[in-house]
Amino acid sequence: MDLVEKKLQSELVYEGGFLKVHKDKVLLPDESHASREYILHPGAVAILALTPDRQLVLERQYRYPAGRVFLEIPAGKIDPDEAPEQTARRELLEETGYQAASWRYLGTAYPCIGYSNEQISYYLAEGLQAGERQLDEGEFLEVLTLPLEQVMQMALSGEICDSKSIVGLHWLAAYLDGRLPGAAV
Repeated sequence: MDLVEKKLQSELVYEGGFLKVHKDKVLLPDESHASREYILHPGAVAILALTPDRQLVLERQYRYPAGRVFLEIPAGKIDPDEAPEQTARRELLEETGYQAASWRYLGTAYPCIGYSNEQISYYLAEGLQAGERQLDEGEFLEVLTLPLEQVMQMALSGEICDSKSIVGLHWLAAYLDGRLPGAAV
């Protein structure tokens, strides 16, 4: 069965600083019509920054849309003409002050497929060296490190509950256990 929907018409409903909202008219596989509303996103990265003693670098940050503070892994949006790994290096330094000697790509996930094309590329950062944070204007967050096993339990208990962090922790666990392609045990 052909499940692809074909775009017939597209309207840009809103264009913000980095998000664009579209409303399209589409042709469905059964030849009927429907409308689709979605957000175009430039893409993002998420970083699992792991110390030699298996501490994970985390951030505590208020997220306005959800109206609460979250404990999460460092992340950020990809700037125009910037490679994802370059974004990961920049975001880790800006948000946490850490630089990493070793970087490994873990995978890419689509966190909101029902209404956005956002992709998040995940990276493991090791060989960390602490330095000075370079937060963007208007960016407020607290940086902390916690034992990896404690972080995993916090994700299972729901204390860490954003999908970006949960996916990253899943891939990190698979990598550390040697179950992720290219992983070293």
